[in-house]
Amino acid sequence: MRYIGFILSLILIVLANSTFALTPQNYLYTSSGNLVKIQGLITRSDIQGVQVIYNWKSLEKNKDEYDFSAIEQDLNYLNKLHKKLFIQIQDHFFKPDAKYIPAYLMQDPIYQGGLVPQYDHPGENAPVAQGWVTQQWNPAVQARYKKLLFMLGQKFDGRILGINLPETAIDIDQKQDKTGFSCDNYFRAELENLKFARNVFKRSQVVQYVNFWPCEWDNDHHYMSRLFAFAAQNDIGLGGPDIVPNKKAQMKNAYPFFHRYKGKLRLIAMAVQEPTLTYINPKTKKPFTKEEIINFSENYLGANIIFWSPSSPWLEGHPIKK
Repeated sequence: MRYIGFILSLILIVLANSTFALTPQNYLYTSSGNLVKIQGLITRSDIQGVQVIYNWKSLEKNKDEYDFSAIEQDLNYLNKLHKKLFIQIQDHFFKPDAKYIPAYLMQDPIYQGGLVPQYDHPGENAPVAQGWVTQQWNPAVQARYKKLLFMLGQKFDGRILGINLPETAIDIDQKQDKTGFSCDNYFRAELENLKFARNVFKRSQVVQYVNFWPCEWDNDHHYMSRLFAFAAQNDIGLGGPDIVPNKKAQMKNAYPFFHRYKGKLRLIAMAVQEPTLTYINPKTKKPFTKEEIINFSENYLGANIIFWSPSSPWLEGHPIKK
């Protein structure tokens, strides 16, 4: 009996690690409420599913008042189309007026405002934009975020393909900060959130987006190397918000670690978002093509999934409802 149990365990491990083909699968990514608009793209035979972004405020209306109806609706919609759902729980925001966390986090003094200003560098030659990032290093705020993840896990574990946590990159004014931020505290909090998500989503995929860490360049604080080792040890997937082949800044941060960990992670899921489409191939002097992006994703990064913006040129010619 022990021998049979051992064989069954090996089979389960093999199946878990062979869920995704070596050639990246194509998914779309969009915000909550947009699925009907892009149905013409979703129903393509070369699209396996959709990653939908939900902000914290939309899921927790007031303290402990959760509303997951939007996820439920999107899941039912995609199930009918025989497509899969990946959810991203957004706590980083990239516009000055985008404070999309529950109001109580900004009102109760224990949360110290809940957010801090951050700066974003969207795309090539784009102006720096101000936005906001949630204070995950604040234990009171982090506890509320973990509660949200727990409630989501109770409702959707095994029903959705996966959940991903937002990118690690943040750019805040540390000299002006009064919330107790430090790069070590932020790194530690992100790993705690990730491990917690893995514990509450036991059947669905769990992915952390990673691109840069504050205070770090070229792994000089060993944040990047520690994250990848942590992910491999804890059956966690990794990914990122941008695929820009051989981009110098990325090659000094996350990209080499994806290459090093090819075949060693549960899942690698990368994205081609709108800012990504602005980058120019220095060799051709033209935007990167689908083929160039896939080649780099597959052969260097080891990606299993690519989340494509509906604005991607290769998707043109299919209806997007206004």
